[in-house]
Amino acid sequence: MNSYKLDKLKRPLYINVYDELLLQISKGEYPVGSRLPSEPDLAKNLGVSRATLRQALVLLQDDGLVRNIRGKGNYVIETFYKQADVQLEKLSNPLHKCHISTFDQIDLHYRIDPETEHTKQVLKRDSSGVIAFERLYRKEGQLLAYAFTFMSMQTVESLSLDLNNKEQLLEFLENEAYIGANHANIEIKYTHTVNLADRKDKLIGQNECFLLLESLYSNTEVDYPLMYNKFYIPQQFSNIKLNAY
Repeated sequence: MNSYKLDKLKRPLYINVYDELLLQISKGEYPVGSRLPSEPDLAKNLGVSRATLRQALVLLQDDGLVRNIRGKGNYVIETFYKQADVQLEKLSNPLHKCHISTFDQIDLHYRIDPETEHTKQVLKRDSSGVIAFERLYRKEGQLLAYAFTFMSMQTVESLSLDLNNKEQLLEFLENEAYIGANHANIEIKYTHTVNLADRKDKLIGQNECFLLLESLYSNTEVDYPLMYNKFYIPQQFSNIKLNAY
């Protein structure tokens, strides 16, 4: 009979550093939105090497407690413990559920494209034309998220959407489409490439983004997606959760 020996694991030092930083954050020494001391200062205060500190910071980032903004430092964010009601499985705009920030401006642009083999695939129908919408989510002027949407011309016409009314279009894309939806299919990928229509725009963290591919189906047209969305969420701003039962 084989016997197996269970080795006793030694607690890594960076876990102790993680616990100490978590305690300080919980006690309010570093409130939400505040910047942690620089890595050299923080390592000196905690009496550890910068390599050990970085391991602890990575764990805090993975657990949704801290985010690193390149060139600026590490910031305390609203934790997932306070966001328990946010569920990706419930129908509503997934970007707002998976992005840790709020936005003070959403720019909307569109163009009319001829159908292609790609649009036939994602919209599952032939179309006289395709509307390509672009949404740019900003806070204090900074571009923090990006969405690209395909919708068939037949769908636009059947919903009586006015392409000259940006407020109506934005309200539909952001909210109304989900209220009347039946279900959605969402695929989560990771990408290092974000192609913005305006090359002058730059998405913060665009080289490391989660990409959510969403096909949204309505109650009336269950065979064809109401729209096909691509949501780009920079890793440093992401909070993606799934509940399993």
